[in-house]
Amino acid sequence: MPGSGLRVVSSAPDSTPARASSRSEARIEFARSPRPTLGVEWELALVDAETRDLSNEANAVLSELAENPHVHKELLRNTVELVTGVCDTTGEAVEDLRQTLAVTRPIVHARGMELFGAGTHPFARWSAQKLTDAPRYAELIKRTQWWGRQMLIWGVHVHVGISSAYKVMPIISSLLQHYPHLLALSASSPWWEGHDTGYASNRAMMFQQLPTAGLPFQFQTWEEFEGFVYDQKKTGIIDHTNEIRWDIRPSPHLGTIEVRVCDGVSNLRELGALVALTHCLIVDLDRRLEADESLPTMPPWHVQENKWRAARYGLDAEIILDADSNERLVTEDLDELLNRLEPVAARLHCADELAAVADIYRTGASYQRQRRVAEEHDGDLRAVVDALVDELDIS
Repeated sequence: MPGSGLRVVSSAPDSTPARASSRSEARIEFARSPRPTLGVEWELALVDAETRDLSNEANAVLSELAENPHVHKELLRNTVELVTGVCDTTGEAVEDLRQTLAVTRPIVHARGMELFGAGTHPFARWSAQKLTDAPRYAELIKRTQWWGRQMLIWGVHVHVGISSAYKVMPIISSLLQHYPHLLALSASSPWWEGHDTGYASNRAMMFQQLPTAGLPFQFQTWEEFEGFVYDQKKTGIIDHTNEIRWDIRPSPHLGTIEVRVCDGVSNLRELGALVALTHCLIVDLDRRLEADESLPTMPPWHVQENKWRAARYGLDAEIILDADSNERLVTEDLDELLNRLEPVAARLHCADELAAVADIYRTGASYQRQRRVAEEHDGDLRAVVDALVDELDIS
């Protein structure tokens, strides 16, 4: 959702200047991470235990949690965000989230609600949702109007620590080649207000309607990014770098790259698989940079097309592989990608979690499971909510 951010990954201050008067003053300090740490943000919705519609009771849940630093509010009052501390491995991050979930879920249950993980809710109406009372959210809606109010969506954000600012933009630009893989695997938003949109990830299409959201520009240097931020601030588009809502973006004050591609996820096993894949992809690119390799990139028009194909077709998408316009079924490319990343996963102690990525496309992604449940229950979308709630197993 708009405005979310991992606030516990680093204690370094945000040194981004509030308003640079010239390009020479536009420097953005990057709080370097000495190792490739992990941080995960997992957005979950609150649903009424009886009606299975969304419940706007996040304030009550957060109040009872007594300002737990691992549970945050979001744009809408139907959402809680579970946030890890600074982790070194995927297993550590998943266990951190499991512990927070174990504390949060009984409070949610006691208030007649369930937790629900997906990119969209199958039948809830955006017009019935209440905004969280916070100036930054009010300003967002004031500016974006109808599109901002439509943001009834949930996602997963993964932060990976980077040791130097000079690496950030080349890694982001190259990581875009694997954007469709992450989106197709996590796609979990086929429904919108009771209708099947025909998309695997309608969330991806919705979120890019916000200003500064969507695919990042393919800068190759940190100075190019600094110039972009300077222009954005001078023209009043943003006041702070965290208002850049790209699907993959730098988080300068945290010293991380933040990957915001994935739809909401219903269970810890799939979440761990997606986190492991993200961690391995970024660390692999980082190590290749350190070895003085030139990282591969694709033209922006290929990247944009790949995003659309993954959002539309999910795991059935035929994606563009490279600047030479070669194509391949995304699942076939995933087989090869997972094999290539096995040594990286071994070094990052996430071999089991990375191997679980294949289970997603062999047994069915969330959007496929949701459609199957709806078909089995004669189109009853409450059954879809039931199935997603049941998948949230913390054992």
